[in-house]
Amino acid sequence: MTGTREGGDPKLVTNGVTRSAWRRLVRASNWHRYYQAAVVGVDLFAALMASVIAVNLTPTPYAGFHSTDQMSFYYLTVWLLLPTAWLLTLWGTGAYDRRYFGLGNEEFKRVIRASMFMLALVSFLALTFKADVLRATVALLLLAAAVLIMSLRFAARIGLHKMRQAGRGVQRVLLIGAYPEALEVYRTVRRAPAAGLVPVGIYVTEGASSVRNLDTPVPVFAGTDVVTCAEQLEADTLAVCGSASAASADLRRLAWQLEGTGRDLVVAPQLTDIAGPRVHIRPVEGLPLLHVEEPKISGIGWLIKNILDITSSVLGLVVLSPLLLAVAIAIRVDSPGPVFFRQARVGRDGETFRCWKFRTMYIDAEERQAALMMHNETDGLLFKMKDDPRITRVGKFLRRTSIDEFAQLINVVRGEMSLVGPRPLPAENGDFLGDVRRRLLVRPGITGLWQVSGRSDLSWDDAVRLDLYYVDNWSLTTDLQILFRTVAVVLRRKGAY
Repeated sequence: MTGTREGGDPKLVTNGVTRSAWRRLVRASNWHRYYQAAVVGVDLFAALMASVIAVNLTPTPYAGFHSTDQMSFYYLTVWLLLPTAWLLTLWGTGAYDRRYFGLGNEEFKRVIRASMFMLALVSFLALTFKADVLRATVALLLLAAAVLIMSLRFAARIGLHKMRQAGRGVQRVLLIGAYPEALEVYRTVRRAPAAGLVPVGIYVTEGASSVRNLDTPVPVFAGTDVVTCAEQLEADTLAVCGSASAASADLRRLAWQLEGTGRDLVVAPQLTDIAGPRVHIRPVEGLPLLHVEEPKISGIGWLIKNILDITSSVLGLVVLSPLLLAVAIAIRVDSPGPVFFRQARVGRDGETFRCWKFRTMYIDAEERQAALMMHNETDGLLFKMKDDPRITRVGKFLRRTSIDEFAQLINVVRGEMSLVGPRPLPAENGDFLGDVRRRLLVRPGITGLWQVSGRSDLSWDDAVRLDLYYVDNWSLTTDLQILFRTVAVVLRRKGAY
């Protein structure tokens, strides 16, 4: 993995680059500069719009202007100082950090942090200078700015995702490590195009002979200087995968080689499917120790989840009742049989319950399944078939739009299911052994990581992996993200059949 040149002029040695404190690092990829500029413009527009809202929807913040100077200072503050303060605060909290664009919630956490700082700053200045400012104006101004910045940044993120789907705004990644480990990372990042990571090659650190004559998804290299290889591929990011990250000396030398090149170095360790607040780094004498905590599927957060499940489901059933009634009538008119299909499913702790769904198949569907098993298009414990002849005409529409799942709000109200969680599996498949059984630690959900990551297009192993990731890394933030992503997936109708 190393290719350090030794000897010669010390200024040319690659294990450290001497540079001025004022020297600007030129990145190998500069897509983020344009996006950062766009986000700054978006934030400035949001701050100015918040000023417009506050000025027009609240009384004049001063009891009365006694001079034109007061009037001028007021407008100077509202239209210039506060928007500028917002931009500086967002920059200070790292809200323009390119590493958080496009994926995860860290970008929005930093916006919230900036909002809290602005609230504290404005309050402090108002008390210090004894400004006669209406609290309603200040509250509306700050709240409107925070909401608008978050909303417009979310819209900008959607635009970035569309750019990345078109191949723009991406990072070209060279994967480094043993071929099986690098291939696993390749498959993972390809499943998440929104992350903007595009593997362009694999640099094999061991077992290069076993890769010969294999049909690899990207070019494979070995035995050459890794930085030179990255330059040839125009890779702006180098990702060290799996056990290769354990070779601390090689990893350190590689980091030295990359200094001054503008290329990023990331590490994909063997510690997979564990993320978020469960992982903490504690350095001990230069040794970074990763502390992995137990999953938090209890406590106040879990209580809030349960309360939100029940209240949201009751409200959903009331609001959607006209639609549900229309669906029921359509099912009865389309084909003979009951409106609902209630199948035995396995819930939390292995308890069996009846899962409610609007009927989408003919009443003899279960008897006909045995004759269709040879056409099963998925593996594992489920039967899936894109053009299933057992599905009714109304059923095809209900499945494409996922309306058939709305009946499961009844299960949520009964405490048998949750809005978000692993999908409930049929009880007739027998006992759940091995890793699959861990799914039963939480209540099954109407939607989950499985649904928003591909639904029926995923393999059984991928579906289980995503469900286990949810169980091990659950948080309220994760639930909210999945619910928002569910709306987009349902509208696209991806993997729904």
